[in-house]
Amino acid sequence: MRLILAIILPFLVFFTIGRPFQGLFCLILQITLIGWIPAAIWAVYALSQYETDKKISQARRVG
Repeated sequence: MRLILAIILPFLVFFTIGRPFQGLFCLILQITLIGWIPAAIWAVYALSQYETDKKISQARRVG
């Protein structure tokens, strides 16, 4: 669900993963049509990093 959100409305992804300042900067970038593609790529990348960090922290708690 967040991946679809990252492509359609990239700035909202940053708010859902707890990075509001990056979300505001992404919104400014997204306002321009040329900036939409870099904003979407950045949001997908940030989402993948967030999920990786989440898995690492869960693995540290278990092991």
